[in-house]
Amino acid sequence: MKSRPIPGSTGEVLTTLPSPYLAHPASGLLYLPRFLAKCAHVKRHGKLPPSYAKNYKRGCDRLLCLHLGIEPGDVERAVFAAGSREELEAALARILPADCRPAVWNRAFVQKGMTPAGREFLREALAAMGCGDRAEDIISVADLIDFDEGRIE
Repeated sequence: MKSRPIPGSTGEVLTTLPSPYLAHPASGLLYLPRFLAKCAHVKRHGKLPPSYAKNYKRGCDRLLCLHLGIEPGDVERAVFAAGSREELEAALARILPADCRPAVWNRAFVQKGMTPAGREFLREALAAMGCGDRAEDIISVADLIDFDEGRIE
């Protein structure tokens, strides 16, 4: 039987956030729906749990924004100002570049964690979760996120 994360080993887990593998319908960018959902969570609740707050507007959020040539705060402000999904999509259309180069981002994103240093990071994270035996199954940062949030058995 394959191991599962030790409950609480990564802190509070938000299972309501979308998978990092989910693409934004308008831009085709993987991970963008997740960043938008984290911003929406902050808008509704005032903050994220500490386990998510440490990487909010940093980590993959920041890497996506670097790819797009915008600041993470630009995305957060768009989410905070929007009163509807339509308003948010209009705001995103204004701040995102005309060509988001989704194929470039998506390829780079799904490979995060596949370098030797990335593999070591994943092994350490899995060991801390009590799941060192899963290092052959969880091969990317996106996999680690999905595993932690229960989308990978």
